[in-house]
Amino acid sequence: MKNSNSKLIRKLFDFGGAPILAVGVLGLFYLEKRYALRKRKDALWERLKTNTMVSSTAVAALRLSLIPAMVKAASLGEKHNVGLLRILRVPLPLNHFLSFLLLDYGSYRWHKLNHRFPFLWRFHQVHHADLDLDVTTALRFHFGEVLISVLYRGGWALLAGVSPRQVLVYEIIFEVATNFHHTNLKLPEKLDRRLADFIVTPRMHGIHHSVIRDETDSNYSVVLTIWDRLHQTLRLDIPQDQINIGVPYIRKHTDVKELMVMPLQQVPDWKFPDGQVPTRV
Repeated sequence: MKNSNSKLIRKLFDFGGAPILAVGVLGLFYLEKRYALRKRKDALWERLKTNTMVSSTAVAALRLSLIPAMVKAASLGEKHNVGLLRILRVPLPLNHFLSFLLLDYGSYRWHKLNHRFPFLWRFHQVHHADLDLDVTTALRFHFGEVLISVLYRGGWALLAGVSPRQVLVYEIIFEVATNFHHTNLKLPEKLDRRLADFIVTPRMHGIHHSVIRDETDSNYSVVLTIWDRLHQTLRLDIPQDQINIGVPYIRKHTDVKELMVMPLQQVPDWKFPDGQVPTRV
């Protein structure tokens, strides 16, 4: 089983999904520089260096730990006939559709947990501490957050009863969606609104990265927006030029060393350094 899982990962993710993701990141990086949605606050190349170094550790943890664990969990479900979809025994096309919905809902729940539990936020704040939001932020996660997610996302794949192939296909779509909605790409507003009826867009996710707590605690969806609609956590009412990106207690560029040790430090109160609580009039 181990060899077959490794072969499947190499075939679908390494040789299939990874090149698509790499080309997509480069394309989005070019487009967002040309058609910017929000004005930059931090020096691009300093951020690029920092985000690339942090992302490299996250990508390594993703490829070496999270993806194999999720595929392994799905394989165990197949072997022991465990999981919701195996109980339902629906036709294959419906099975694929439901597997995607279940995995995407699991991503919504995990994202929300990272904001609700202080221990998880210690790691997730590394992602939110970026003063700008663009495609380089998409993989700027602390490797510890990725490693911790192994238990949740692996367990979710097992309980959902999805197959190893479905896990990998969803993960590729997950990464594409994450790269897209983190971009600073200015889509036509009507197009962005129409897309937001179904999928997470740059404007929608920009609100999630606001320094205002009520806005940060919204728009948790990763691919489909239906989960925010169902749980009433959807916000689409904030113009992008009124959004202050980041967390209020960090208002300067944070280097790699500071970001790596950030989860070990006490999380400050949700206030600006001068003591003011960010609000919107």
